[in-house]
Amino acid sequence: MNYARKTLIACVAALVVVPWATAAEKSTDRPLNVLFLTADDLHCESVGAFDGQPAGLTPNLDRLASEGMRFTRAHVNAAICQPSRGVLATGRYGHNSGVMGFFHTNRDIPTIMETLGEHGYLTGVLGKVDHCTPKADYRWDFVHDQGELGSGRDPERYYAYCKEFFERCRKEQKPFYLMVNSHDPHRPFHTAGRPIKGAAEPSKTYRPKDVPVPGFVPDLPGVRKELSHYLNSVRRCDDTFGRVLTALKESGYEDNTIVVFLSDNGIAIPFAKCNTYLASTRTPWIVRWPGAVAPGSVDCEHFISGIDFFPTMVDALGLPVPKGLDGRSFAPLLRGEKQAGRDRVFTQIDSKAGGAAVPMRCVQNDRFGYIYNAWSNGRYRYRNNNEGATMKAMNQAAKNDPTIADRVHMFRYRVPEELYDFKNDPDCLKNLIDQPDYRGEADKMRAELAEWMKQSGDPLLPAFENRESPEKVRAVLERVYGSEALKEQWPKKKKEKRGRSGS
Repeated sequence: MNYARKTLIACVAALVVVPWATAAEKSTDRPLNVLFLTADDLHCESVGAFDGQPAGLTPNLDRLASEGMRFTRAHVNAAICQPSRGVLATGRYGHNSGVMGFFHTNRDIPTIMETLGEHGYLTGVLGKVDHCTPKADYRWDFVHDQGELGSGRDPERYYAYCKEFFERCRKEQKPFYLMVNSHDPHRPFHTAGRPIKGAAEPSKTYRPKDVPVPGFVPDLPGVRKELSHYLNSVRRCDDTFGRVLTALKESGYEDNTIVVFLSDNGIAIPFAKCNTYLASTRTPWIVRWPGAVAPGSVDCEHFISGIDFFPTMVDALGLPVPKGLDGRSFAPLLRGEKQAGRDRVFTQIDSKAGGAAVPMRCVQNDRFGYIYNAWSNGRYRYRNNNEGATMKAMNQAAKNDPTIADRVHMFRYRVPEELYDFKNDPDCLKNLIDQPDYRGEADKMRAELAEWMKQSGDPLLPAFENRESPEKVRAVLERVYGSEALKEQWPKKKKEKRGRSGS
């Protein structure tokens, strides 16, 4: 069943919402808290509440969704760990926060943890600390990282630290903002009976025959084997959040805590993480807010994205939203209202792990997705550290299968522009950019992307406007990212040695 049809079914099945309960209506003096849960590299369609398969893979997250609202058109704005989390913390696109890759920012801009801390909130973080802290000198009130959490993969250690944090909040009589980050299902995936050092065994493991292979990669034995290990890691991720939610319930804070869950980007295989496809940025976003959000409700109309997290949480807590954010509060959607201007989403990639710049820009709506690959010049061979056994299986199969060979070539080299029809091709397999019947749609989305780049101050706008000129594109990219980040895309030409006169 394709993405569009599944979304329609989910929406028809869950149209009931209840009115927003104001602070006065709830008649409580207890301040609201925020528990923010993030998975690492979780494919949206691995979550049962988002029509994920196999059935029963994520029972704890499914229960959370049944108690709150899920958004079927939710996205992160950058499908790489640190840039994605930088957007969540700052409410700004990477080019406006300075987090355009695996580095921090020194810009004088607000962050959600600083803002809430200034209003008396105790701030805590478990796992992914460096990636979740845009300003390197920021000090959380409570912090425990990967090594103290069983490689970020031990549910019981997460439970124990959450219990400790909630007890501290009670003793200090402070509301809290706690960000809990699982390191699952990030690579390395779990192989049954051979967990990485410190990691726990998941409550259930899977076999290759259990795997629902995403349509954007071929169904090959090697792919199935690796994805069965991925499912093991997904299950352990769900185990972790189950224990975290148990700790919250036992603390007595459950009724006055907003719980938000999402994944920082898509699965770490080709055509997902570190790209701008639908599978790259679509995220399983859930919000549970007792007494305010209708249990089991679904928003399948509005687009929300990572830039909206910061302003929404601050707004929901009744605090002033800082000026200058790129995102805006979707609190009206939690009330069951409609909100104009949420018919599309803009996403981007700038620098990947290792520092190389592979700039991409994308606009998606409910039907189409348009991508501009500023790095694609027909020579540079794209790669990232998320390919694994899936890419090895594809490379091997490509030797005898022209269709898979074409797919591998597309992954490696791309083309400057891509256009996909999600209704008929949700896996983005057929690029329509040169199809005459889609010329009008392509021009429309080019104009939308250009306007967004202009309005958001994207420094790549001149490259996009001059995309037919490789030399002008190169000049813009070198100005934005520096020649070192582009040395593989455009290696410096060697100076020719001049011979003697008459030689």
